[in-house]
Amino acid sequence: MEDVVVQRSESKRNVTGIINVLMQYKIGPLPLPVYVILAGIIISAAVYGKLPADMIGGMAIMMILGMLLGDVGLKVPVLKEIGGPAILSIFVPSCLVFYHILDGGSVQAIDAFMKGSNFLYFYISCLVVGSILGMVRKVLIQGFLRMFVPLIVGTATAITAGVGVGILTGVGAYKTFFYIVVPIISGGVGEGILPLSVAYSEILGSSPDQFISMLVPAAMLGNVFAIISAGILKKLGEMKPNLTGNGTLVKYGDDDMQDMQNNDKPVNFSLMGAGLILACSFYIAGRLLNMVIPIPAPIIMIIGAALIKALGIMPEQLEQGAFHLYKFVSTNLTWALLVGIGVLYTPWDQVIAAITPAYVLIVLAVVLSMVLSGFFVGRLMNMYPIESACVTACHSGLGGTGDVAILSSCNRMELMPFSQISTRIGGVGTVVAAAILMRIFL
Repeated sequence: MEDVVVQRSESKRNVTGIINVLMQYKIGPLPLPVYVILAGIIISAAVYGKLPADMIGGMAIMMILGMLLGDVGLKVPVLKEIGGPAILSIFVPSCLVFYHILDGGSVQAIDAFMKGSNFLYFYISCLVVGSILGMVRKVLIQGFLRMFVPLIVGTATAITAGVGVGILTGVGAYKTFFYIVVPIISGGVGEGILPLSVAYSEILGSSPDQFISMLVPAAMLGNVFAIISAGILKKLGEMKPNLTGNGTLVKYGDDDMQDMQNNDKPVNFSLMGAGLILACSFYIAGRLLNMVIPIPAPIIMIIGAALIKALGIMPEQLEQGAFHLYKFVSTNLTWALLVGIGVLYTPWDQVIAAITPAYVLIVLAVVLSMVLSGFFVGRLMNMYPIESACVTACHSGLGGTGDVAILSSCNRMELMPFSQISTRIGGVGTVVAAAILMRIFL
């Protein structure tokens, strides 16, 4: 009898020991056994049609996938150096949807959360408002004033390089410019590709649908190269610390650095709530003003937050709350958001269809010239080259979704306000110019 008791005691200790060992391994913030249990619950609900097609279901499936894919991307050799977490979080879900491994219930839940709840713009609002209000005022002003130079130079260089490679590969200048280069730098699908397709259809007398399928692959492939470039820039910043401000765009003095360090204050949950309503209100104000000002609501939101910060009229406590909310959202929801982007906005078949040697070379030339221009021009403008290149790279991404993916790849979400300006202002200018030029050369 005593032997049996001893054996049971030893077995219990062994089981406890194994569990304790497994608890040391983590998927994201979750211990491995806890992650497995939660993943099992969520996946079972999806399989049996019990996953709610709302915010709860969408967030659950996006977070459980995002934690795993982001964690794997951070640990796989080579992949982790080129933006692995962002790449896996976008393209693995895209693949799963294409091959019908991710079931319809999961996709419906993600669709309801991403589109029905407008999660993307909630995320961007929290990042933009929080990062702007958390900045040093002088750095903010200098950043907005200087960023347009590398953006303009980068755009001109990207067009020249892309068209040049298009001519050399036999694609032709006209096709390369209007159907490959312009979609890459047009500012994404909603703000760039769709207006472009309408403009092209009106000029050429065809259906807009015909042009969407021609323009989307270039934008998506450009986004892939921009994500990889951002990952390489992050690695370069780790190897050459003098080239990076670790998320700060403009170089500044020691006194300003001390001011920036003051942002590291204890988290106040009530103030985070205030930051949440601030972020929502800035975006809503942008939509209201858009009724009388012909500028996209997100840009009005950025300009409004920047003006309030520059004038110093926001109470410091509220700035602190918005800043801590931004840190919370960027830390916990980025990979989940990228899963949603992969499922809904990255059709795997269109990505694969774009992969031909000439096409890839053209897109690569556009993105690399954009990034390199940002790097070297930023250096001349007393900006940190890594950050300047990252912001400029966002001009070759998929709008707001691309900005998130690119900045998460280089771990510099603080640059979101600048990247949004780069993407949206640069995109609007590109769409207008392309429509005018097509009508001229028709």
